[in-house]
Amino acid sequence: MLKSPKGTPMRFALAGAALFACLAVAKVQAEPSKRFGLGRPATVKEIQAWNIDVRPDGQGLPKGKGNAAKGEAIFAAKCAICHGDFGEGVDRWPVLAGGGDTLNSDDPLKTVGSYWPYLSTAYDYIYRAMPYGNAQTLKPDEVYSIIAYILLMNDVIEDDEFELSDKNFTTLRLPNEKNFIDDPRPDSPTLKQVDPCMKDCKPEVKVTKRARVLDVTPQRDDEEAGRSAID
Repeated sequence: MLKSPKGTPMRFALAGAALFACLAVAKVQAEPSKRFGLGRPATVKEIQAWNIDVRPDGQGLPKGKGNAAKGEAIFAAKCAICHGDFGEGVDRWPVLAGGGDTLNSDDPLKTVGSYWPYLSTAYDYIYRAMPYGNAQTLKPDEVYSIIAYILLMNDVIEDDEFELSDKNFTTLRLPNEKNFIDDPRPDSPTLKQVDPCMKDCKPEVKVTKRARVLDVTPQRDDEEAGRSAID
């Protein structure tokens, strides 16, 4: 039997160490509120800086107002370089307007007016992430004005002097909202509200365009690697 330097049998020394470790773990588990001296509580301003989400029911909307007439000028200065003066999209930047009645076509155009279900997504995203490269520099009145202009371009409102604000924001409905349904999970294992459409499905899915430059489309074995064209 191995012996420790002081003559204690090694197996008893190891058993003692294991018991001590178990007791230490048990003590920590028994004191879940114990602080370890790491970090510090977040300040009120730090929490407010992160707590900027806006929900479909209007929760999180800041006080403010704006109309499309003001929004057009702001959009031209801060958004049009990517999205175009009328939301048509520049190069491959997202299109924001149009696309009505295209969702059932072979080439659907998903815009704020044709596809998005809730207007709150527009406020949340624009304030959180736009303008590109200069996020969270827009004031609430500017965001309301930009959204009003987007609504005007999508024919959701018809008057460029219509004032969009935190007071009436939730009264506006986007055209495609009715085609979205709530997911009941985890309360229900299956979606029971609407029967999924399984008619007129394509028998086979084929890749019709391949983005070789961006290397995002898997290539077939017989294709040349590294070709620099997008077809």
